[in-house]
Amino acid sequence: MVEVVFRRDSRLRLSSIFASGHAEFAVDADDLVCAAVSAVLQAARLGLERHARVGLKARQRPGEFFIGWPAGRRDDAAVEAIAATAQLAIEQLARQYPEHVRCSFDAEPDSTA
Repeated sequence: MVEVVFRRDSRLRLSSIFASGHAEFAVDADDLVCAAVSAVLQAARLGLERHARVGLKARQRPGEFFIGWPAGRRDDAAVEAIAATAQLAIEQLARQYPEHVRCSFDAEPDSTA
């Protein structure tokens, strides 16, 4: 299962996205669910880096993805729109494929707020 966590800071602003695991919907290259999750998260990263020009903390390797953005950029309309769109897309995938995608939210205060 792919687990995607959207983290919010102490002011309840989206501050990071963490994903781990594999959807196991199909065999490796044929896993459309895993590919969909990956495409959404990659698009969010590209949008934040190239469109909004945010310096991200990022870590990416097979089965693991993390992006976090600075507190000073969390009120930026473009940053909010990109992160919220990624959240909506992942929530939809989790509803469509509940045995393969889990979406959760960490409302605990983020130490980088």
